[in-house]
Amino acid sequence: MAGAAKALIFLGPPGAGKGTQAKRIAKELGVPHLSTGDMLREAVANGTALGKQAKPIMDRGDLVPDSIVLGMVEERLQRPDCGNGFIFDGFPRTLPQAEELDRILVRRGFGNPLVIEFQVAEDTLIKRVSGRWSCPVGGETYNVYERAPKVPGICDVDGGKLVQRNDDRPEIVKERFAAYARQTMPLSQYYRKRGVLKAIDGGLGVDDVTRTLNGILNVAGA
Repeated sequence: MAGAAKALIFLGPPGAGKGTQAKRIAKELGVPHLSTGDMLREAVANGTALGKQAKPIMDRGDLVPDSIVLGMVEERLQRPDCGNGFIFDGFPRTLPQAEELDRILVRRGFGNPLVIEFQVAEDTLIKRVSGRWSCPVGGETYNVYERAPKVPGICDVDGGKLVQRNDDRPEIVKERFAAYARQTMPLSQYYRKRGVLKAIDGGLGVDDVTRTLNGILNVAGA
């Protein structure tokens, strides 16, 4: 991301396509796609100081405090693979997280982030999320409305039986959107005021969204 924002943040509600695009763009740019969930699991598995603090909290099923999560984020950004940039998908989730992440980025020399907000109509989001199934073997993701597997319930790639995450069930989807609106929507205003947010139409096809993203990144010098 020569001379431009090295920190990319993909912001948007569940089903907006953040994860799919983050994987694509990260591969194109040769930078890591960062997930706080992965960081937590890795820290626990490796028995780091923060991992030891997080483990009993995670074992209880409670939310890990921001102080631990952001500590892990700062540690992760110090690794060599983040030197040329990185993409956060679904983080930060709250205003306090965003404010502290900004301080970390400045402290570590990354400067201001470039924030991409995926905007998608609610009815489209509901279909995307409630129709989403994945393969536990290879991680392939399908959607019964938009990208169905060739054989219902079976992964095209390895023949694994597809599963649906509990929080992708239709009865839970609307509450997830309500939680997003309460907690994460204020981030749009925060980043917009700072002049670092670009909004895109996440309701377009996957390839069209990728082209739009590449156009934004090219203008930004990434």
